[in-house]
Amino acid sequence: MKRMLSILLAGCMMFSTAVCCSAAESEAEAEEVQGNKMAVFYYTYEDTYISSVKDYMDKALDTAGVTYEDYDGANDQATQDEQIDQAIEAGATTLIVNLVDSASDDAARSVIAKAEAANIPIIFFNRSISEEVATSYNKCVYVGTDNEQAGHLQGELIGNYLVNHYKSVDLNGDGIISYVMFKGQEGNVESDSRTELAQADADAILNQAAQPSMVFYDKENTDKYLLDESGSWSKDFAVEAMTKVLEEYSEENGNMVEVVIANNDEMALGAISALQEAGYNKEGGKTIPVFGVDATVEAQASIIAGTMTGTVKQDAEGMAKAIINIAFNIKNGANTFASVDQVGTVVGSWRINIPYSEYK
Repeated sequence: MKRMLSILLAGCMMFSTAVCCSAAESEAEAEEVQGNKMAVFYYTYEDTYISSVKDYMDKALDTAGVTYEDYDGANDQATQDEQIDQAIEAGATTLIVNLVDSASDDAARSVIAKAEAANIPIIFFNRSISEEVATSYNKCVYVGTDNEQAGHLQGELIGNYLVNHYKSVDLNGDGIISYVMFKGQEGNVESDSRTELAQADADAILNQAAQPSMVFYDKENTDKYLLDESGSWSKDFAVEAMTKVLEEYSEENGNMVEVVIANNDEMALGAISALQEAGYNKEGGKTIPVFGVDATVEAQASIIAGTMTGTVKQDAEGMAKAIINIAFNIKNGANTFASVDQVGTVVGSWRINIPYSEYK
């Protein structure tokens, strides 16, 4: 969606719990602020979590009266590259970028080169870039999360739940918990960390309680995860994949998947849809524990309804606040991270991490 708002009154931009405009300044100052055009690039509008970040960002920018334009990369890096070129040519003074391709440094380097050539600041968010790449340009900042924290928290949720409900979860009574893991994107550091650490930390808690480690349901799958090859972390992928799993792995066959772990809530919810088609995770019936990441509105509702077991909250509002605060700090010549530590942890001179938290 495209929005263009002209500033009627300039003001001192500050952002703690909200962005606001102060009393009007001189005409010259108003003209300077009016020239501030932010271009915000999202890897796709289809991602529920990213859409929630977008909603908070749009609201903050509207409140501030900033001229801005949103771009939907439609999960295609070439499309996003063209959009960035168009925005720079149209006079964008700040680039805020949620990269499509974060599996290597190539896309980030290319975007930074464009920003540096135009001598404008760039703020990457949500999809990680390396410190080496970020610090290659003195007007580049990254707003994200501690890549490993979500995996640790999810693993803790899973491990503690299994210790407390082991017999009811172990449907075939073989003393071992069978699990499936849905991975969002290959080479994405958040996806890699969640995939590895959720399973490892859950196993550590099980072992400490004298219970065996979980076993991936398909012994032939040495990766020990099902990958959304589109990189979309999508509900549709999980519905299709879980439906296929349930065709072969069932209580009748004595090999039912007993726990579902997903790198995000959309895949978790997709798995739940497939389970419900098979008669599980409905009121009054058997529930297969399902765990996700993000704490989206739909996931929270599913947890309240008892169809989903737990998730890890990724703070969309906190991320939006940090991004806008940094953008205004840069524009006003203030310290890049002034007041930003109220919503996250500053790392060096190049990034801020927005904390995760458990939601169950």
